[in-house]
Amino acid sequence: MLNSPLSLFHSIFLALPRSSSLSHSFLFCSLSHSIFSLSFSLSCYVVEGLSTGNRVVYRNIQLRESPSSIVVFHIRYFKTSVACSEKVVTVNTPPFSESITEGDVRWEKAVGDSVKEDEVVCEIETDKTSLQVPSPAAGVIMELLVPDGGRVEAGNPLFKLKKGAAAAAKATAAPVAEVPAASAAAPPQTLAAVPVAVPSLAAQAKPVSAVKPTAAVQPAAVPPAAVHGARTESRVKMNRMRLRIAQRLKEAQQTCAMLTTFNEIDMSNIQEMRKLHKDAFLKRHNIKLGFMSAFVKASAHALMDQPSVNGVIDDTTKEIVYRDYVDISVAVATPKGLVVPVIRNVETMNFADIEKTINGLGEKARNNLLAVEDMDGGTFTISNGGVFGSMFGTPIINPPQSAILGMHGIFDRPVAIGGKVEIRPMMYVALTYDHRLVDGREAVTFLRKIKSVVEDPRFLLLDM
Repeated sequence: MLNSPLSLFHSIFLALPRSSSLSHSFLFCSLSHSIFSLSFSLSCYVVEGLSTGNRVVYRNIQLRESPSSIVVFHIRYFKTSVACSEKVVTVNTPPFSESITEGDVRWEKAVGDSVKEDEVVCEIETDKTSLQVPSPAAGVIMELLVPDGGRVEAGNPLFKLKKGAAAAAKATAAPVAEVPAASAAAPPQTLAAVPVAVPSLAAQAKPVSAVKPTAAVQPAAVPPAAVHGARTESRVKMNRMRLRIAQRLKEAQQTCAMLTTFNEIDMSNIQEMRKLHKDAFLKRHNIKLGFMSAFVKASAHALMDQPSVNGVIDDTTKEIVYRDYVDISVAVATPKGLVVPVIRNVETMNFADIEKTINGLGEKARNNLLAVEDMDGGTFTISNGGVFGSMFGTPIINPPQSAILGMHGIFDRPVAIGGKVEIRPMMYVALTYDHRLVDGREAVTFLRKIKSVVEDPRFLLLDM
C-alpha cells in the first residue's frame, strides 16, 4: 500500500530501468496534487541515451486521501549529444610588448587540421622577435581569418577553432578510414583474369608487308629536367625582422661617425687554461668552458675602465649618458636574421655565470623562444664571426650603442716572441666605435685592455 505521494515517487524511481548509461542520466520529476478530484499526477523525465518513452497509467491505487483516485505519471527519455561541447571559438592575436604594435602572420596549420592543446598554430613575426600562437584547446581548425603573410595588430581575430577532442579524433581518423574502403572496392585480380595474347598460325603465315605496325605504348610524361646553366631567379618577401635589421644598420651608418681600430691577441694562455681546467669546470658547473666567457668578462673589465665606450649620446636632449653597469649584447645568427640577446650586469658575473647565461640565450634563440625583454637594452655588443671561419672584418655598431667588438677565427701564424719567430694561435679583433663620443685614445686603450686580460687572465685577479 502507498501511504503518500512521496512513497509513490520512491516506488517509481526504484522501478526505472537500470542501464549502464543510467549513471550519466538526470531525473527530473514533478508532482501535482488536485484538491477537488483528490488525485495525484506525477511526471518523470529521465535524460538518457534512449528514445521518447511511454505513458503509464495506474488505476485503483489505494491512497489515504482517496481510494478511487487515479495516479498518472509519464516517463520521458531525452537523448543527449556531445556536440554541445564542440563549439566553435575565435582565437585573437595576443598582446605585444610595448615597443611592438603589429606583425606578420606565418601559418603552421591549415583548414581542417587537427591540433592539440598548446600546439602552435601560427607565428607572428615582429620587428624584434617571433610570437608563437598556440591552440587554446584540442580541436579542428575551421577557418583562417588572416591570409599567410597578412598584417595583424593585438586583438585582431586570427582563426576559428572547433573545440573538442572528438572533433580532432574524427579529423585524424577520416583519412585512415578511407584507405581500407578504397582497397575493398577494387576487385581482386587473379591469374586467369589477365588476358594473354597467343599468336595463331594464320597470323604467323602473313607476309611482313601485310602486317601493319601498331602504336607502341607511350610511357607516362616525365617533367623535363632543369636545363644545366639555366638563368632563373625567384623573389621572396623580406620578413619583418630582416627589414628591421636592414633599417637599423642603415641608420647606424647615417647617424654614427664610425671608425674601426684593430689588434691581435695571442690565444696560447687561454687555450692552455681551458685545456687544463675544462673537465673540472664541467664537473663543477655542469657547463663547458669556452672562449666567449673570457672575452665577455674582459670587455666588462675594459668598459668599467673606459666609461665613454659604455656611454651613449642622447640625440633628443643632446646629452651624454654614462652607465655604471655593463649589459653586453651577444650577436646570434638565426635562420630569420641576426638577434642580440643581452647578458645583464656582466660586471658582477664570473666565467661560469657568463657561460650558463650564453648557453641559455643561445638555446632560446635556436628554438625561436627569445622574448623582446631578452633583447632590450644593452650597452655594448660582441660579434663572434670566428665561429664561421672569419679572419678579418669590421663590425657595424648596434644603435643606440657607441661601440662593438668583432671577434674572428683563431689561426696559427708566425709572430716575433723575444726576437725569435714562433708559431702561435692568433686572433684578430676589431673595435668599431662612434667617433662623436669615443676618441681614438680611449678606443685603443680599451682594445689593449681586452688584449691583456685575454692573454693573461691574472689581470682580472689583480684588478689591473
